[in-house]
Amino acid sequence: MSTLTDPPQEQFRLSMLVNDTRYRSLTFQAIAALVLALAIWYLGNNLIQNLRAAGLNISYNFLGDRAGYDINQHLIDYDSQSSHASAAVVGILNTLLVAFLACITATVFGVVAGVLRLSNNWLVSKLMAVYVEIFRNIPVLIWIIIIFTIMTAVMPGPREFRGDDPSASMVLDLFAFTNRGVYTPMPMFESGLFASAALNWLLVLVFLIGSFFMMRMVNANATQKQEATGIRPNTLFINLAVWIVPFALLMLVMGLTWEVPELKGFNFKGGIKIGGPLIALWFALSIYTGAFIAENVRAGIQAISKGQTEAAAALGMRPGRIMNLVVLPQALRVIIPPLISNFLNITKNSSLAIAVGYADITATLGGVTLNQTGRAIECVLLLMLFYLTVSLLISMVMNVYNASVKLKER
Repeated sequence: MSTLTDPPQEQFRLSMLVNDTRYRSLTFQAIAALVLALAIWYLGNNLIQNLRAAGLNISYNFLGDRAGYDINQHLIDYDSQSSHASAAVVGILNTLLVAFLACITATVFGVVAGVLRLSNNWLVSKLMAVYVEIFRNIPVLIWIIIIFTIMTAVMPGPREFRGDDPSASMVLDLFAFTNRGVYTPMPMFESGLFASAALNWLLVLVFLIGSFFMMRMVNANATQKQEATGIRPNTLFINLAVWIVPFALLMLVMGLTWEVPELKGFNFKGGIKIGGPLIALWFALSIYTGAFIAENVRAGIQAISKGQTEAAAALGMRPGRIMNLVVLPQALRVIIPPLISNFLNITKNSSLAIAVGYADITATLGGVTLNQTGRAIECVLLLMLFYLTVSLLISMVMNVYNASVKLKER
């Protein structure tokens, strides 16, 4: 009687790291990683030794020193007595603010222009083509300067709102459009649940996030009923109630009021000031990047087979519904990857804010702070770290979204 036995396993030898295909790739990767690590260590050590020899030791203690300069646009409390670290935080928040706003508006401009460029209306299509070709072929810095110059030259100054018969007046007695910026009413809470205004607004954000997930649950339930019965229940009023009722009750409990800007002295006081540099930078980045997004949207729509739209039209769907429910959802897999690069470009192009005096991170940490302290290496390293971190976070979030909307095989 014979029995089957496993063949004897080959004993591991060092030569297998090169000759055996199972280990060869790992060997080469380990060697490349080791060489790269040694190169980085050598260059870093050489840099540190040269800096020490020149008396330029790397230190970040200067961040605790008094900044000594003012910043017009700031989202947190700041004055000239604050530290350089506080000035850097103000610059970071200003950069994130303009990047976030520009990403939203650029996406809106791009989607609208991209869809209209494929319109059957010859005039509309050509107008969108002119928009794309003009705005994407002129540097964004020029658009920033043009918009800021037009705004300061055309808009009235605060003194023109003064007097019994002023040459300019507030819109609805609530909004003031001046050459220094736009002044809007500011929401405030008379009986907030927390002593800190930031915590009160965080509570509002939590309520809005909760309403969003409630709306998704309502829509998911409606989808299940549609798949079971073939009829989708109307969820419009339920969704409106999910958004409006909790928000209205929270505002009632917290005593929502509005602080209206008023002309006092030589300028408006109170309310929210959206400075002219912020508006110019925001609008310029939006229309410039929107032209690139429009081309991405057009490419994504044209990547969808015409048979899809013809089949939807044969079912009696209107063109608007076909675009929203059939074409755009499928086109997202083509639109989103280049859209990530557009968002990254917006974030990095925001560093041009210094051209119009907007205090972003480049103007604060990489400008005034660098000149005052002379810590060029430290400031530049922090700038590189900030932009790298923000870019990686944007890429990560957009890649997660891209994975969620891509077509999945059943």
